[in-house]
Amino acid sequence: MRPETERVVRESWAQFEPVAVESAAFFYEKLFELDPGAQRLFARTDMVAQGHKVMRMFAQIVHNLDQPDALVAEVADLGRRHVGYGVQDHQYDSVGTALLWTLERGLGPAFTDEVRDAWTEAYLLLSTVLRRASARVSQPRGSIPLP
Repeated sequence: MRPETERVVRESWAQFEPVAVESAAFFYEKLFELDPGAQRLFARTDMVAQGHKVMRMFAQIVHNLDQPDALVAEVADLGRRHVGYGVQDHQYDSVGTALLWTLERGLGPAFTDEVRDAWTEAYLLLSTVLRRASARVSQPRGSIPLP
């Protein structure tokens, strides 16, 4: 990821972070609107605690943007765990859309085209790592992974 993209993501997250926890409810509302099937993944979940957890996760990812080895390892581990939760590949698209929508709502006028582009690039990187790690877990032993 380009240093400029990292800078924009970090600065916008610093602006968003004071409203992050309260924005988690909006994030999940949007996610469930986009992908009603995702709601079943949280059927037995305390959504307030989950909201805190997801926002801490995003904060940790932003913190590690300049440490690609740690970032990739952390996100790949997250992707492997999400297989066990029942997350399907297409749901990462819904999460990305819900994240951008939540950031836009939380940042208001500070959510510029530059911020949207930076977060889109960052999430593309993250979702690629998540998807690849998930695919490796889901693939039968001995099969050849597709590029």
